[in-house]
Amino acid sequence: MSIQLPADRWVLAAALLLIAAILASGLAQRIRMPGLLLFLGLGMVISDDGLGIFSLDDPEIAQVVGTVALLLILYEGGLTTKPSDVRRAAAPGLLLATVAVVITAAVLGGATYLILNVDILTALLIGAVVASTDAAAVFAMLRRAPLPRKMSALLEVESGANDPMAIMLTVGLIATWTESPPAGDWISFAVTQLGGGLLIGGLVGLAGSRLMLVTTLGPAGVYPVLALGVAGMSYGLAAAGGASGFLAVYVTGLIVGARVPLHRRGIRTFHEGLANTAEVGLFLMLGMLVFPSNLIGVALPGLAIAAVLILVARPVAVLACLIWFNFNWRELTFASWVGLRGAVPIFLATFPAVAGYPDGDLIFNMVFFVVLISAVVQGMSIRTVAGWLNLTREGDVWSPVAEGIPIGDLNAELVEVRVTPNLPIAGKYLGEVMPPVGLITTITRGPRLLIPTPRTKLKEGDLVIVAMPRRPDANKIVTAWAKGEELPDSNTEQT
Repeated sequence: MSIQLPADRWVLAAALLLIAAILASGLAQRIRMPGLLLFLGLGMVISDDGLGIFSLDDPEIAQVVGTVALLLILYEGGLTTKPSDVRRAAAPGLLLATVAVVITAAVLGGATYLILNVDILTALLIGAVVASTDAAAVFAMLRRAPLPRKMSALLEVESGANDPMAIMLTVGLIATWTESPPAGDWISFAVTQLGGGLLIGGLVGLAGSRLMLVTTLGPAGVYPVLALGVAGMSYGLAAAGGASGFLAVYVTGLIVGARVPLHRRGIRTFHEGLANTAEVGLFLMLGMLVFPSNLIGVALPGLAIAAVLILVARPVAVLACLIWFNFNWRELTFASWVGLRGAVPIFLATFPAVAGYPDGDLIFNMVFFVVLISAVVQGMSIRTVAGWLNLTREGDVWSPVAEGIPIGDLNAELVEVRVTPNLPIAGKYLGEVMPPVGLITTITRGPRLLIPTPRTKLKEGDLVIVAMPRRPDANKIVTAWAKGEELPDSNTEQT
């Protein structure tokens, strides 16, 4: 006697696929291969043209799932983007996220028109679909090639903010096919999408962060769920108002991540997990949509289009936008090379098919092939190119040195520091490097918990916990101490 529920085999299959994808991600990191390649490959292997285990031939379902996955990825990107990076790279980063996307789409669309001999709208659609870089792919690659903060901030802001522009161009071009709108409609559409997305995202972000700061909800685990609800509210309100829901979600994430310090750690950890799961699921699903046999027919023109994108369209767009700022030739060259494409172009390639566009299948197959070439050529060479241009830095500049730990409403806070080899405190006795503000309460070393004394020697991998009175510059003070830098000017005499 047994009970079999309809969902049983799907739960098991989803679990096996998720485990396989995560293991593939670990393998990708060891061999310095973009994880998206293995995820897409796994999707193709298990679909109709491979082992035939799963079948997904409905681009409309893929679009719905892709929308949810993309808003989770963009929201997490906003939550984890530092406000200081936004300020540092706001002007050049936003130019790359808007003007550069349009330039890339136009240049690539013109080249596609000549290469494929298709109508101009189809060519422009291909250009628009692949015009944005992929946040998840760029972030993952940059973690393996630590850069000066100026460059990493620029690329982080661009990758997190340029998807809405590509989505707007794609939707607008499809609308041109169905409705033939006048030029004035394009302008009002752009203003509504961008302006409305910024406004609604900002308002929902401010309201949501205020709600999380003034409301006592009990267990700390409910705040990340509330933050997820705020993200859904931002997207839904923006979409209902004809604005860009994706831009609104990213802006809301920026504000929530900056204005909710007490619950920031739990919120970020929760949404990083969601975003990673969404990314894996999105790549697997998109891999299941494609028939590898269909890629053979687009291989030669696809190589030509990918070459134009990597060697012409992206460099032209970067040069046109960044030449006005203080970037040297090495930084301009690297920014041109890190135009890595990923899940977003493949997701956008489903839009024409869902709309019934005649060349929808051609657009999807061509975009899929171009993304594969970008992932292989650019994704696997980013660290090498950064080394050639002398732009790498020691250490992981993407991770904060010090990070606050929420401990409720007490008038104190804990700040943790992970000791890495590049920090001056590594290998020193606490008696030599005691922080001038606060007190080191515990040190975690592997499975052991150490009670610190002046004779305790800090070792690589130690997790040092510093307690101090609650203050807005706590992380900066502990970071400056750990890095051997001069402390911030503000009231460091507090104890």
